[in-house]
Amino acid sequence: MKSPSSPGGWREWLRGRSELGVSVLLLVVGVLVLGDTLTMETVAGQRGPVGPRTVPLVVGVALLVVAVVLAVDVLRGGRGEAEPGEEAGSEPADWRTVALLAGIFLASAVLIEPLGFPITGALLFWGSAYALGSRNFSRDPLVAAVLSMATFAAFNTLLGVPLPGGPLMGVL
Repeated sequence: MKSPSSPGGWREWLRGRSELGVSVLLLVVGVLVLGDTLTMETVAGQRGPVGPRTVPLVVGVALLVVAVVLAVDVLRGGRGEAEPGEEAGSEPADWRTVALLAGIFLASAVLIEPLGFPITGALLFWGSAYALGSRNFSRDPLVAAVLSMATFAAFNTLLGVPLPGGPLMGVL
């Protein structure tokens, strides 16, 4: 095993250890999540038995634990293995799908205020299904509308998290 001080230096040592980059990314995201969670303002009267900080704390700690476990595994020589019949780089990346999904998510972020969650959510679900290959134009919009309304109702009614209703606010 080569070390950073060997004749190849850091570049040679890091070659084949790209999972360390994922570990660093997980560590940074975990620290950001925990930092935001610990500085979150909460009102004591609005909290239930669990509170609004519980899930972000669990997620932040889990990200840190996974980052450390992954880093230790990689430094001990562990590597991700391709599944049987799968070769890394054997298929080109489908950048069209990635671009469509990114555009749909960005459009949803822009449209959620003026249109509200029910309409924007339906567009998000329908657009994602289209980007991922579904071409059933009679079923997909219906399923998207049902998913969006169910999500809206679950958040507003069951969880008590108000989502923007948009022009449908008077109807819902």
